Amino acid sequence: MVEIRGELREKGKSKLQTSLMAATGVKVYGPPLSTAVSRVLGCLLEKDVQFQLIPINLAKGEHKKPDFLKLQPFGQVPAFEDEGLSLFESRAICRYICEKYANGGNKGLYGTDFLSKASIEQWLEAEGQNFNPPSSALVFQLAFAPRMKLKQDEGVIKQNEEKLAKVLDVYEKRLGESRYLAGDEFSLVDLSHLPNAHYLVSATNRGEMFTARTNVGRWWGEISSRDSWKKVVEMQKSPPGA
Repeated sequence: MVEIRGELREKGKSKLQTSLMAATGVKVYGPPLSTAVSRVLGCLLEKDVQFQLIPINLAKGEHKKPDFLKLQPFGQVPAFEDEGLSLFESRAICRYICEKYANGGNKGLYGTDFLSKASIEQWLEAEGQNFNPPSSALVFQLAFAPRMKLKQDEGVIKQNEEKLAKVLDVYEKRLGESRYLAGDEFSLVDLSHLPNAHYLVSATNRGEMFTARTNVGRWWGEISSRDSWKKVVEMQKSPPGA
């Protein structure tokens, strides 16, 4: 069950202040359109963890307000709370969710033994160090810059296309050996790729970087059709306060 906290304000209190005073439980602060926020949402849904999504208006600078900076000192989304504990950085949050709620939802999301967990950690590192930098640059240049009426940098686009192509070539080989990146079961590794890949496939003309590769295309089709990710996409289409 997901509770979306709307735009209502208590008299004399900001939306964020009101949210911080709400009953304890899992809270995610940030817009679902954010790739980092959507990573956390996907993890929570995979683990069947109830949560509240607290909308943060980035255009109005709510992520730079003192109340928010108490949760996320760098002024970025998401911020995360669970029964008084606050965390930031989406991959760390996802690891926490998998550990604390190990017996909920998809029990194998973060591995079931030291071997599977080691493989997951290995490929999570690859995602963060090799996949994320070029794919994030392309998502910004191709998907977000036009919406923000910013000029696209063709040099940055070309450079990061080349970098991402090399990463996907490695993935193509790996996915010819196993169904998913860390093994034959869907894991946090695959989930962590969904946010950036989703934008590149659905919101740009670079989707063939994924779909034209036989094994990567098969993998993308499987991970993007999971019920948890479909729910995240629906939340992106109808964000809180929309």
